[in-house]
Amino acid sequence: MTVLVAYASRHGSTVGIAERIGDVLRAADLSVEVQSVDDVRDVTGYDAFVIGSAAYMFHWLKQATNFAKRHRAVLAERPVWLFSSGPLGTDLVDKEGRDVLETSRPKEFAELQALLQPRGEQVFFGAWDADAAPIGVGERFMGLLPKAKAALPAGDFRDWDAIDAWASEIAGQLRA
Repeated sequence: MTVLVAYASRHGSTVGIAERIGDVLRAADLSVEVQSVDDVRDVTGYDAFVIGSAAYMFHWLKQATNFAKRHRAVLAERPVWLFSSGPLGTDLVDKEGRDVLETSRPKEFAELQALLQPRGEQVFFGAWDADAAPIGVGERFMGLLPKAKAALPAGDFRDWDAIDAWASEIAGQLRA
């Protein structure tokens, strides 16, 4: 069984998550390729897919959504899992007492649920380097607002244990 872990990332945090998922799947004796969605042309040679993207303002990056839609005929026929990275910080609940990972679910997941019937989805905490060069209009604009930039916690908040556990669940389902 060959698994494609495809990702869209702006600053590299999501790449790290995708690579970690690939490592866990390989440790379970699965054949795995980890690639940017921008580099994947043909998906017909894969038996299963894990697709992930960074999320900004509750939205997946466009190239990840476009990848899923472009290949939906093949993806809908095979096992698919979706993941997102994005929330920053260590708080598990927001000011209203809601689960941060649930409320950070990308808006595209509803449409992708209908199109692909994924076996699972997961939101992971991300990472942000306040000194990284801004990418895109939104990040440039945020740089002009020092209070907005200062409100975002900088650091690596990825929960590697949670990522490993989720990838292990996927491996278990694929090996069953």
